[in-house]
Amino acid sequence: MAPARAPGSPSGALCRQLLLTLAILTFACDACKTVTLHVPAKLDAEKFIGRVNLKECFKSATLIHSRDPDFQILEDGSVYTTHAILLSSEKSSFTILLSNTETHEEKEILVLLEHQTKVLKKRHSQEKVLRRAKRRWAPIPCSVPENSLGPFPLFLQQIQSDTAQNYTIYYSISGPGVDKEPRNLFYVERDTGNLFCTRPVDRETYPSFELVAFATTPDGYTPEYPLTLLIRIEDENDNYPIFTETNYIFKVFENSKVGTTVGQVCATDKDEPDTLHTRLRYSIIEQFPASPTLFSMHPTTGVITTTSSQLDRELIDKYQLKIKVQDMDGQYFGLQTTAACVINIEDVNDNLPTFTRSSYVASVEENRIDVEILRVAVQDKDLIHTANWRANYTILKGNEDGNFKIVTDSQTNEGVLYVVKPLNYEEKQQLTLQIGAVNEAPYIGSSRSTMNMATVTVNVQNQDEGPECDPRVQTVRIKENVPVGTKNVGYKAYDPETRSSSGIRYMKSSDPEGWVDVDENSGVITILKRLDREARSGVYNISILASDKDGRTCNGILGIILEDVNDNGPVIRQRTVIICKTVMSSAEIVAVDPDEPIHGPPFDFSLEGVSDSEVLRMWRLTKVNDTAARLSYLNDLQFGKYTVPVRVTDRLGQSLVTQLGVILCDCVTPNDCDIYRSLRTGNGEVILGKWAILAILLGIALLFCILFTLVCGATAGAAKKPKVFPDDLAQQNLIVSNTEAPGDDKVYSTNGFTTHAVGGSAQGICGTLGSRVKSGGQETIEMVKGGHQTMESGQEAGHHHTLERCKEGGQHTLDSCKGGPIATDNCKYTYSEWYTYTQPRLGEKVQQCDQDNTHMQAQDYVLSYNYEGRGSAAGSVGCCSERQEEDGLEFLDHLGPKFRTLAETCMKR
Repeated sequence: MAPARAPGSPSGALCRQLLLTLAILTFACDACKTVTLHVPAKLDAEKFIGRVNLKECFKSATLIHSRDPDFQILEDGSVYTTHAILLSSEKSSFTILLSNTETHEEKEILVLLEHQTKVLKKRHSQEKVLRRAKRRWAPIPCSVPENSLGPFPLFLQQIQSDTAQNYTIYYSISGPGVDKEPRNLFYVERDTGNLFCTRPVDRETYPSFELVAFATTPDGYTPEYPLTLLIRIEDENDNYPIFTETNYIFKVFENSKVGTTVGQVCATDKDEPDTLHTRLRYSIIEQFPASPTLFSMHPTTGVITTTSSQLDRELIDKYQLKIKVQDMDGQYFGLQTTAACVINIEDVNDNLPTFTRSSYVASVEENRIDVEILRVAVQDKDLIHTANWRANYTILKGNEDGNFKIVTDSQTNEGVLYVVKPLNYEEKQQLTLQIGAVNEAPYIGSSRSTMNMATVTVNVQNQDEGPECDPRVQTVRIKENVPVGTKNVGYKAYDPETRSSSGIRYMKSSDPEGWVDVDENSGVITILKRLDREARSGVYNISILASDKDGRTCNGILGIILEDVNDNGPVIRQRTVIICKTVMSSAEIVAVDPDEPIHGPPFDFSLEGVSDSEVLRMWRLTKVNDTAARLSYLNDLQFGKYTVPVRVTDRLGQSLVTQLGVILCDCVTPNDCDIYRSLRTGNGEVILGKWAILAILLGIALLFCILFTLVCGATAGAAKKPKVFPDDLAQQNLIVSNTEAPGDDKVYSTNGFTTHAVGGSAQGICGTLGSRVKSGGQETIEMVKGGHQTMESGQEAGHHHTLERCKEGGQHTLDSCKGGPIATDNCKYTYSEWYTYTQPRLGEKVQQCDQDNTHMQAQDYVLSYNYEGRGSAAGSVGCCSERQEEDGLEFLDHLGPKFRTLAETCMKR
């Protein structure tokens, strides 16, 4: 085995040497040359401190980044501070990272920052360092004429640094025009600092350039701050002013006042603002039509205004202007441009519509309506089919009866005259109308007259027409009750041409009562029946049809006014009066007379009868007013109905006797008496409508449905659950009793009885009781235990029911002791079955219940009722609980006046 090699052998050292060399080579590939910048100890924000040659390190770099956020690197390698920095040590450094995003290659540049004072001492240790304030090297103001003709390159100025006395200074520039667009427009000689321009420049494209000049030593030291150079391009008047539009269109109303603004034109100039090159002047070169001159233009604003008020659209509706704009403040050598301007004259209503003729003639047949008889035309110089041109026509005179109307034809603007109400030749053969025309828009012209007028003569043509019923409604006055056959003046129609009734025939088309007949030739009416004014109040109308020989007709109405005759005596409409004797002693009666008031009140009331008649002894009449009297009884009459004849006489002596029914009643109000009579005699007159009857029937049907549902449900429940009697029957139910006194129909029990229903139910029990009651007797089973009645089951403890007597119909009711449901079944078993089954068991149970725990007689178990005697007005308690009839309630009708007062108070409430 070969011995181990010592750690310090030459081969190990060689390996370490190779690794170190590889690391150095690798670092050399990634790192570039270190750059040293001499800077002061205090750096201001955004201060330029030097430039790094990035292309020398990495030409294809696409991303430049400073690892120190205090410094910013531009694309040209310029290094700026991002904020104020105070260097704490004499040396500082930061790294610039260059990378290519496509190849992912990266390189770094190390930048060393050293204080300038130390560097100067190190490099020029033999020189004296002057401590003075640093001043900027100021450039000479520089400008380049726009579009200069050269010769190029054109010398602009020389930049020079004061440090050139101590160092070898190289000059360079950067910025737009050098290394940015437009590239290579300027350059500087490195050694001399002379600045040149290489070609012409357009100021409108590049008004100025801001360059940065650098002064550096050959080793990269920057003794001077970078210098900003502003090169201004001097403007040349090389741009024409241009209107914003090639054709301007304005409008202005005719007859506008002097100085009215028409419109404004505008032009722009790309030359330098606020110079003569952009100082523009506007003017009107030409107007068409040329005369008269109506417009002017403001030289600086370009506003066009009117110079005359004689703009008339009807003469010239459009003007064309040629306008000019010139720079150099309008001097003759300035650049100029022209444009066209059209001014449209807008219409106003300064012309009235004028009739083409001053008078018109038209004709129309009588009795014609909705017929056009005339068209009139007007002339209007204003713009057609506008509100200034359209005419509105009006009939000013001659149409007082509303026979005509005039409207405007929207297409032709003519006035169309119509007849809207029939004309009568017999009344007027000719009519004269005055018509006028105005525009829809208000007139604003200079004429004093605001409406043009014309005359229309309308001739009415005669037409052979039928009879006229004029007036259509005619009236006659006839006294009622005139004898049948009486003749009277009737209806009259006439021929409009002859104004005569000859040859006209009449017939009635409507006579509701058939009272009259109409003579065919004269129209005279004849009375056919007795006329009764009271039967037909108001005017009685008869429709009449009048016709001529040609069959033409007209319709009229003959109104018969019936004059009143005193043929009716006063009558008392209320034939029955009620006097509540206990609270009132009289009743008021009122009479009415169907005749006119002149034949009516005041009325005279009197009792019809002889002087010694019974009526006069029982009744008295006292007058209340002209139409009413008060009837009162004289003696203490009995309750009942009386007939009292009352005669009522009007002012002219016409009288009538009314048999008045008077009811003396024991009541508080008359309504009480009416209700009492209706219930006792069945004479209450109650009339039910069909809807009330239908509602009652529906209610009855609904009630039957509810009862049927309950019966079915109770039957089903009873079939599922056995019916037994509850144990606590006597504790929660009233006990049935017929009388408080001992009776022969009572069965006393000392304890109770055991029940075993035949068939396993309680139906047999119910059936027996039902049969006993139906046969006319009463059967009550009473059990006494501590003052209560019970039925206990000795063998089925816990199931108890109360047994009440079965009434007519053979049904029984089992009520739960605790208010449970009610079940109803038909009673099936006879009395003999019940008696055979219960009698031996009842004896055994009575013997057991009659003893206490020591088999001795129980003194407090069986208690009989004590006899209370007779004389109670209310009767027996048992009677009150069991009797259903109303016998014995008559005393309620004679409780005295105090009870009536109480009843009256309750009824009012």
